[in-house]
Amino acid sequence: MKRISIGLGILVLTVASVVQASAETLLLREPAISAQNIAFVYAGDLWLANRDGTTPRRLTTHAADEGGPVFSPDGQTLAYTATYQGNTDVYSISVDGGQPSRHTWHPGADTAIDWSPDGSQIAFTSARERLAGRSAQLYHVSLNGGLPEKQMEARLFRGKYNASGEQIAAIAFGPAYNALYGGSSGWRGYRGGTTPTIQILNTANDTWKEIPGKRVNDIEPMWAGNDIYFLSDRDADKVFNIYRYDSAAAVVTKVTNEDVWDIRAADIHDNTIVYESGGRLKTLDVISGRISELALTLSPDLPQLQPVWKNVAGQITAADLSNSAKRVAVTARGEVFSVPVKDGTVRNLSASSGVRDYSALWSPDGQSIAYIEEADRKQALKIEDQSGIADTREILLGDDFYTLLHWGGKGEHIVYQNNHLEVFVLSVPTGRSVKIHEDARRQFGRASVEMDASPDGRWLALTFEQPNFNRDLFFYDLAQSTLTQVTNGLADIGSPAFSRDGKLLYFTGSTNSGPTQVGLDMTSQERPYRAAIYVAVLEVDGKSPLLPKTGDEKAKADDDEEEKTPSVIIATNGLQSRIKALPIAEAAYSSLSVAEDGTLYFVKTVQPGTLVPAPGENAQAGAELMRFDLEERAAETVLSGVVGVQISDDGKQVMISKPDGSLHVGEVSAKIEPKPVDLSGLRMEVDPVAEWAQIFDDVWRMEAAYFYDPAMHGLDWEAVYRRYKALLPHVGRREDLNTLMTEMIGEMQAGHNRLGGGDIVRETAAGTGLLGADLQLVNGRHRITRIY
Repeated sequence: MKRISIGLGILVLTVASVVQASAETLLLREPAISAQNIAFVYAGDLWLANRDGTTPRRLTTHAADEGGPVFSPDGQTLAYTATYQGNTDVYSISVDGGQPSRHTWHPGADTAIDWSPDGSQIAFTSARERLAGRSAQLYHVSLNGGLPEKQMEARLFRGKYNASGEQIAAIAFGPAYNALYGGSSGWRGYRGGTTPTIQILNTANDTWKEIPGKRVNDIEPMWAGNDIYFLSDRDADKVFNIYRYDSAAAVVTKVTNEDVWDIRAADIHDNTIVYESGGRLKTLDVISGRISELALTLSPDLPQLQPVWKNVAGQITAADLSNSAKRVAVTARGEVFSVPVKDGTVRNLSASSGVRDYSALWSPDGQSIAYIEEADRKQALKIEDQSGIADTREILLGDDFYTLLHWGGKGEHIVYQNNHLEVFVLSVPTGRSVKIHEDARRQFGRASVEMDASPDGRWLALTFEQPNFNRDLFFYDLAQSTLTQVTNGLADIGSPAFSRDGKLLYFTGSTNSGPTQVGLDMTSQERPYRAAIYVAVLEVDGKSPLLPKTGDEKAKADDDEEEKTPSVIIATNGLQSRIKALPIAEAAYSSLSVAEDGTLYFVKTVQPGTLVPAPGENAQAGAELMRFDLEERAAETVLSGVVGVQISDDGKQVMISKPDGSLHVGEVSAKIEPKPVDLSGLRMEVDPVAEWAQIFDDVWRMEAAYFYDPAMHGLDWEAVYRRYKALLPHVGRREDLNTLMTEMIGEMQAGHNRLGGGDIVRETAAGTGLLGADLQLVNGRHRITRIY
């Protein structure tokens, strides 16, 4: 029996702690400064305070992101960027509060960065007319409305005007460490090609020059007369600090000496710079060099911190059908549920908010459910009575990450794997485990190990990945504790399934899988994976089911003969010669399962390059559930829109999963008519404070567990944990948890290490079409300046 896997990877869920009214509030972001006030962002909202940090008050309350505040020259208005209605646009609001005003409507991202010197226009960047590249261009939009006007052809990501507006100091593109600007990559200390250099553009005479510094990240330029202050990680420790560029001498000097936390954002007014480091706001007097911390205490209502009941049917990661198909063990949002197929109620067996439970499997007798519990930096195997009432048995596994693979046969063994690709067999009576194999390579985009158990429970058929990226077929004899390799690495083997009498083994095999198996390789993007389905005759004198039919009468079975589980005999010597391909066209097949009558069921998935789905359509809506009858010796489609199939232990019922995540159960037949499993009862109380702490710990542990360098690039990873954990109580929403964890993994200074998802605000934007043309306002009318 094989469970249906709904998702690859671990579901990241929800973060933080209520900030005490008497304590200093941290995680204050994106400060701006005027003659009278400072503005900043906390929990996705704009806040205003006096320049000394007193009397903080919230200006905006929308659940969507609001950030990047920029004071107008007179200090009375803030321009900012918000993602209201699911789109990123430019807004403004009075420092006295009130209703924000919207200034851009393009379906792309428009980001406010500055004001025109007279305060009549907001400067913003937009990629609305970019023909190529990842950057944007500079536009102005009037506070009185009208079409935005492009200011120059140059690429521009962030920048600031000098007092006259004749020069702008800017960077053409954002850094690879895009978490500094709300991105998902903590590529801290990056020294490749995506390291922005500050350019000083003279709009009066179309000249430009650069602030010295190559292959370092220079960002956030700020004018002080003719000089420019900016943030840079150019020192050897790669911590962002404030630097000053003397334009007359063309010399750069370091101004601050933060040695732990990056200075992530800063702004200047007259001779005072306000900046953020380690979630704290500080001010720098550029004349005296004096630095003062602004200790602010905020007491906002934070809706995302409230415990709430949620339906988690849309967050199922795995499902396993019980032996007689009366119930389904469902893993969803870190909880294990028992869901009735027809009669009964939903049971939350784990009921442990703040603890991640997953990988649930039914026992063969249907009386227990096993799952993995992640808590307190260790993992344990839990065996729970199906009622959820009896005592739970716990078997400690260790501090690795584990996944349950199989609980079959007579129920005496559970097979599981850890993150080091080691596969173990655990004796349920004794609780002891034995390592049986270690995969040569980590597999991407598919189950790490696929397996099935023989009907008598003695044999395991498993696939293990070899150094050449192909999976080979192995048999493990539980009685003799021996592992035997069957195939020779020339094909990629998958989805083994024993026949009901244990005399045959079905599996898939592909000889064209190479281009799809080697990770990021553009030659693999539209190369379909095609496999044939094979059958192996396990006994030396066994008969192939594909032999020509004789037409003879079959011997009549003895009515008094007791039905018993057959003893399975596998003769591995010469087995290669007893493997035959079924007369089925090659395609991408998975989920091989055998019914009570010996009929083989399997899923045919849709492969890349075979179609381009319509917007909003799942490509696997065309996946098919198929059956192969040994009598008819032909494959036929049973149902469409099926991505996974599992037949119950008695071979009479089948559970299928569909691309939308729904589960359906029905009787096995030539025309299956499955009925949906009611998942409306998959409800749980979500405590964000507890969940976010668990997620934070999980991410910290996973980074170390899966990172290629055991030394973590020389980091004291425990010290990193303590430093960032101290900020966790100040997280006010899930988006801020993601930012905090992205910064934490950025300490590793490793690329392509990203984080996202969870219960973030997701508003739906209007589906806006574009004309495929550039427009310009001329004499009060719109002119088409380019047709693409």
